Amino acid sequence: MTSHLSPGSADALLFDLGRVVLDIDFSKAITCWAGHAGCEPQSILARYVRDSEAYRLHEMGKISDEVYFDSLRRSLGIEISDAQFLEGWNAIFAGEMPDIANLLPRAAKHVPLYAFSNTNRPHVEYFSKEYADLLGHFRQLYLSSSIGLRKPDAEAFDHVVAAIGVPAQRIVFFDDLAENVEGARARGLTAVHVTSPHDVGEALKALGL
Repeated sequence: MTSHLSPGSADALLFDLGRVVLDIDFSKAITCWAGHAGCEPQSILARYVRDSEAYRLHEMGKISDEVYFDSLRRSLGIEISDAQFLEGWNAIFAGEMPDIANLLPRAAKHVPLYAFSNTNRPHVEYFSKEYADLLGHFRQLYLSSSIGLRKPDAEAFDHVVAAIGVPAQRIVFFDDLAENVEGARARGLTAVHVTSPHDVGEALKALGL
């Protein structure tokens, strides 16, 4: 994984947030919604489609929270309020990924850090406050709901590379999803597939950071 990384080979580091910087536990949302709906979590989980059209549009800021929650109300077959959906929606954040709070400031002393995340407005509002200190190590956050573009689309990576202002091959990108890693590599970035909490630390070590 780190064989293509070497000291001095990066001018910028670009991090996904979910399961790279912030730990995510989606079962907390399902459990919360089931509690409000008075049903078994398994029945909701069986109906939930993560990458639905409404989900994608919500992550690009194209539809409101109310419209997205209404789509969930129909697809999940539960009658709970927008406030109850929001409570579960924001319950997924399970803390910081192991050791990331030490790794980010150390790396930031040598190279600028950026984040690029597929996310939505309520999550942005929540994590921006809850994890303000940790996220303060990033020079800029590129968020799908703000830029209207999502990983792994080519135009999304092109937009972020242009905004950072560094050649794509000099940007090292960290993501937990294989399709995003492949999308980044297709646009010329050096990408690290984060499959365990140790992968970020190993990659930074290989970069001499």
